[in-house]
Amino acid sequence: MVAAAAAAAELEAWQPEHVDQRALRYALLAFLDARPDGCDRSCVPGHLTASALVVDAAGENVVLTLHSRVKRWLQVGGHCEPGDESLVAAALREATEESGIAGLTIDPAPLRVDVHPITCSLGLPTRHLDVQFLVRAPAGAETAISDESDDLRWWAIHGLPTDDASVLALAAAAERRLAAVAGAR
Repeated sequence: MVAAAAAAAELEAWQPEHVDQRALRYALLAFLDARPDGCDRSCVPGHLTASALVVDAAGENVVLTLHSRVKRWLQVGGHCEPGDESLVAAALREATEESGIAGLTIDPAPLRVDVHPITCSLGLPTRHLDVQFLVRAPAGAETAISDESDDLRWWAIHGLPTDDASVLALAAAAERRLAAVAGAR
């Protein structure tokens, strides 16, 4: 299970580009300081989760899942599990499990964080303090639907089937990161 100290170290190393993301980063760090169990789904006041926007090799398409409980198109991701040593490891594991794509690579710096209310697997209202990452799929990657999804498919990054502000903000952050990486080459 991701230890609060490991998650805090990952968040401390991250320097968000926007002031609202910096504020959320500090809020997550304060939460982890107060809650050593803050990465465990049994932490009812809320817990950190790790998600990933999976982009194709060209950076033009993303994988979204029609979440079976939430009934919305979202990025892949979920709870930290035993064996996850970091948020990066949890996000990559979730991306691989939920997309069915082998050979994924992850950018270890978070793209953004999002806090949203949810009734979790324990059946209690809580908050997910979601740390979101960019994951790249190899050329020609094909998805395979998991038990956690009603549907799973590639979408053009500019044609997402959602008006969910968090998903749109995540896609915009991914585009900025991809452009920065391409510009650095």
